[in-house]
Order: sequence, then structure tokens, then C-alpha cells
Amino acid sequence: MEEDTDYRNRFSSLCYITDHAGFRGTIKSSPRDFVVTEIDERGQLVNKASDELLYEINNILPEPNNYAKKPKLDLHNLSFEGGRNQELGTLARCSDGDQNHQSSSENEDMINDGASKCEEEKADILGSLLDEKTNELLNQFACDVKETWNSKIELVGPSPEFSLGRILDKNQRASLHSAVRQKFPYLITVGKNSEIVVKPNLEYKELCHLVSDEEAFDFFKYLDAKKENSKFTFKPDANKDHRKAVHHFVNKKFGSLVETKSFSELNHSADNPNVVITVKFREKAHKHRKRSHLECQERKVIYTAFTLRKENLEMFEAVGFLAIQLGVIPSDFSYAGLKDKKAITYQAMVVRKVTPERLKNIEKEIEKKRMNVFNIRSVDESLRLGQLKGNHFDIIIRNLKKQINDSAHLKERILEAIETVKIKGFVNYYGPQRFGKGRKVHTDQIGLALLKSEMVKAVKLFLMPEDVDDPVNTAKKYFLQTEDAKGTRSLMPEFKVRERAMLESLHRFGMTEEGCIQAWFSFPHSMRIFYIHAYSSKIWNEAVSYRLATYGSRVVEGDLVCLDGDFSDEHSPNSKVHVVTEEEESANTYTMHQVVLPILGYNIQYPKNKVGQWYREILSRDGLQTCRFKVPALKLNVPGCYRQILKYPHNLSYQLIEGHDTDVKTEDSCITEAGLSLLISFDLDPSCYATVCLREIMKHDV
Repeated sequence: MEEDTDYRNRFSSLCYITDHAGFRGTIKSSPRDFVVTEIDERGQLVNKASDELLYEINNILPEPNNYAKKPKLDLHNLSFEGGRNQELGTLARCSDGDQNHQSSSENEDMINDGASKCEEEKADILGSLLDEKTNELLNQFACDVKETWNSKIELVGPSPEFSLGRILDKNQRASLHSAVRQKFPYLITVGKNSEIVVKPNLEYKELCHLVSDEEAFDFFKYLDAKKENSKFTFKPDANKDHRKAVHHFVNKKFGSLVETKSFSELNHSADNPNVVITVKFREKAHKHRKRSHLECQERKVIYTAFTLRKENLEMFEAVGFLAIQLGVIPSDFSYAGLKDKKAITYQAMVVRKVTPERLKNIEKEIEKKRMNVFNIRSVDESLRLGQLKGNHFDIIIRNLKKQINDSAHLKERILEAIETVKIKGFVNYYGPQRFGKGRKVHTDQIGLALLKSEMVKAVKLFLMPEDVDDPVNTAKKYFLQTEDAKGTRSLMPEFKVRERAMLESLHRFGMTEEGCIQAWFSFPHSMRIFYIHAYSSKIWNEAVSYRLATYGSRVVEGDLVCLDGDFSDEHSPNSKVHVVTEEEESANTYTMHQVVLPILGYNIQYPKNKVGQWYREILSRDGLQTCRFKVPALKLNVPGCYRQILKYPHNLSYQLIEGHDTDVKTEDSCITEAGLSLLISFDLDPSCYATVCLREIMKHDV
């Protein structure tokens, strides 16, 4: 069949970046030969039993006097964004004369006389929430901010920033926000997708032009504490114009939160009165905050996190079965990434509107579908796609053989191949899993139809039967012949939740253009956008092959390079992407691992060479020359992003095993393989494919 040929050819025609000979072998002889374990944002494997204890610690805030006992977090993605890049050992300390900026060890001993026990505990909280290195770098960042202000130097460009990394637990983030602002009132903290970023508090700097640094320090601590019925008083001031300026500043900046009043200080002459400005929280604002908090508590949605282990099961099928057992819908589940079918996979998930106890009650039932759940605990929010550090793979490659007409020793070829890819990396193609296993229809074809707003065609492609005699395809064949959505749904197996949901919508709204739009809305947003991403992924694969065939592995004028040194995902903004100049090509300024290609969208730039022209020709070929990568009817916006051409496996290890050590239990029997087998383990960044890495190692389509 033509479709079968296309399916084989679309991956056999991909390029290699290395030139070793490689070897042949078989992967996924059994799901147990291919084990995938998600690596969470803290760098921990999600299948570790110890994670359950760690998450319980993270989600239960201890009493203040227990903070010192709390284990420190190893925070990732630590970075200065303000232009500094100093080694920890060479960081300059704050001057002894600045009492407000002691190092963390000094701060424990030198609490201001007026500080309450609660404030002292805030400092302890900060020390317990951050690891030692992060804590020290935070202190240094704070010192740098004050030193810059004191030097009267006006900074050009954006304010400096310092990232504390991502903190997954909501309560812990709140504690860290408060602890930083209490210790350093001249800094502010901003949340960005669970990440906490620290910046200079420019309002603090502005207030210092009106009052002393000590008063500004205490005032912002007072604001952050938000203690009911508390007051703050500035130092006595006989200058009426100056008092007016302070009143104006406070009311302009914080008028919705506090109010100010002036009082004459006692024991001063009527001719020259000393007046103090008192600040207190507005009663209505405070009550409103309290009421809103209570309302939020009443409306709070239940979220339960867990680790899902599945074996030889398609992920959406697994989610569909879980949804049926728990009485929820598939869109109530969130996850960080998709996982292979023919494998044993471990991944983090969160389900809404289900208690931990309810999830535990279905454990025996889901074991029948080769699924297990563990590390079950309550959390505060859903997961997001991409909210992981990567994946760890443990793989067995069986039936190892040399390439045809290769006279070298097999073990030497294997060693050469692995070491070469460790050094040179692999072409970062999207793997075949991205496009589905269908022979007649691939997910990218559905995505193209959606981009062209061909809703009826997209539905028909989604329900296109394969030449397989099973209940699913029997139902799809019936729909192809009759377009009877109700009858097809009655034939469709219950675990096919997506198909049944679409058929139910089609029965209700009909097979018209508008009916098909409604049918697509039976899918969650993440699933609707998945098909468009599949099309973009296919074009990206073709673009990489064209780029390597045209220019090879050298960086040329017009290439796009990423200027961010830690490019581990596909979300680099345009500001971090640079077009290589002729001079930079001649000087070999950049290396191949910095080169990126755009993933289609409305907010990307194309390379300024033949590759950019190729993109435009492909879009024209597919009828997308005027496409804005927005599908308003389905509420889909595709801004696009960038993806590195090359990637590298991390923490790679391997072991060769003789045949008698590699018994493999298949679905039907236990087979003993002859010859050598290879056990290989490695980590990959998010959105990288182990099968693609193995293809580069073996020089063979796996």
C-alpha cells in the first residue's frame, strides 16, 4: 500500500550527524525491554518510593519552630539575569557598615532589637527553604542591589533579576515569597509558572528619597506582614511640605491597602510642632481580603497527584480507563508529557475532583489493565505540559549484529557508536510516536486539516479505519460507510473515550461544519492543539534534513542560534535567538549545538538563508501560505518556538550481556535470546526521543 510505504520512508530518509558504522539490533522485543521514567523538575525520578515522603513534607507546612528541621530543597535553574556571572567562592561580602544586609549566618545572630519572634522565625524559614548555595547567592544579589543604589549609578536596561528556581508546592512558594520580602524589604518577588524571581523593589528606592533607609526598611516589612489592627509610624517631621510628599507617596502607591494620618507629637511647642505620620491598614480592604480568602477556601478544587505506572498501554487509553473508574472526564487529568505505548512507563499525573482515598480504592481494578498508581497525595494545582526536567531510559537491545559487509569486531563497533554519540550528539528529530502508528492516517494530517479549518475532513481523518480486524476498526468502518454516529458509538469499545466523546457530539450536532467544530470541542484544549503540533513537528523534521543536506554540520550565515546557554526546552523567546552574520560564520563564532530551527507559529522568525526559503515553499505546498496559525473556531493559537538541531544523552551507561543472561518474558512465553544483548541507560531532555537517539547510535532504523 502507498500509505505503508510513506510510513516507512518518512523515518528511513532522515539524516545522521555522526559517521561511525553502527550495528543492528532489536528494541522493544517486550515492553519490559523499554522502561521510561519521568524526571521531575527537582531532578528526581518519579518512580522513587521516597518521593512520597518528600511530597508529604513539601505539602504540609510545619510549625515555625520546626522549620530548621525541614530538609533543604535542591533548586534547579539557578541563574543571574542581571548581568553578573561570578563563581560562588569569589563573591564579595556586604560591608560591615550595612546593618540591614548581613550574611545568612550573621543574620541569625543580629536580629534587630525591635524584631518580634515571628520575624526571627521568618529568617529561619528562608534558611530552611533554600539550599546553602542558593541562600548565599540570594544574599549576594541583595547586597549588589543596595551597593548599586548607594553608588548612585543609574542602570541602563532592564532591572537585574535572580531566580530561586521552581517550587512546586503552593504553600511553600507562599512561605518563600514572604520570607524573602521580610528579610529583604528592598526586594520584591514575582511568580512565573511556579518559579520565584527576585527583583529590586523600585518603590523602596523611591521612598528612600523621602525618608531614611531604616524607615523604608521597616515600612515595607510592615506592609508585607499585613497584621490586623497594626500601625506604622514614621519619624517625627516638622516640615509640612515634606510630610505632604510622604502622604502623597504612600497613598498613591498603596492607597487601596492603607491610609495615612498626621498627629502632633506631645511636648512640643505650638510654634514649631513635630508631627508624625501614622499608617494603618484600611478596615474594609482587610475584611475584603479575609472574606475573599474564605470564599476561595469554599470553592477550592480538590487535586490529587500520583505516579502512574503503565505497561504496553497507550497513554490516552490509560487516562480514559482511569476516568471511567473515577467518574470524571479525561480533561480532569493533567500530566507533564506523553509516554510510549510499548514500554513500561512511570510518569507524574494530577487528577481534579478526586480525593486520594478515592484513587486508592481503584488500585485493584486498574491492575487488570497493567496499571498501578502510587505516591498518592493531595496537591494544590494541576500539572502543565513540559513541567519536567526530562526522562530516564533503561533499554535492552537484543539480537546484536554487525552491519552487512562489516568486518570489524561487534563489541568494538558498539563501543565506538556509543562513545561517538556521547561526544557528538544526535539529530533531534521527533520520533515516530509523535505521528501515531496508523498506516492510513497520521496525526500530522489531522493537524494540517485543522489549520486549514477543514473541520469535516479532520473528523473523517480521525475516525478513518485501519486495515485491521478488531472492534475499534469495525466501528470506524461502519461510520465510514454510514456516518451513523449513534450506531458507531454503540459499537466503539468503552475504553476509546476520545472516539466515543466525538461520536456523541456528532450525534447531537450532526456531520456539518458547525457540528464538527462542536465535536472537536469534546476534546480538551491540550488534545486539540496536539494534532497541530504534530503537523509542525513533521515540518520541523523535514526542515532539519534539508538544512543538514544543504549546509552539513557547519554554522553558516543566516542560521538561527540560541544565545541562552541552558537551552533545555522549546520555549526560547525571539529575543534569545540570533541570526548568524557573514563575519560570525568566518570567525566560527558559534557551534552546531547552538543552531535552532523554528517550529511553525505566528511568532517565529525563519533562517535568513536557503532554509528560510524552503519553509515558505513547504507552507505554499500545503496550502498554508496565508496561514496565521490561529484557529479561532477551536480557540487555538500557535505562537511557535525553536528547537535545537542537536541534542546529547546525559548520564549514559551501558553493559554488554551474553545470551544466557537475557531471558525476556513476552506476552505469551519466556524466550532465551542467543548472542549479545546491550543494556543501555541514559537521560534525555524534555521532548527528546530515545528511539531517535538509538537510531543515531545504531545507524539503523529501530
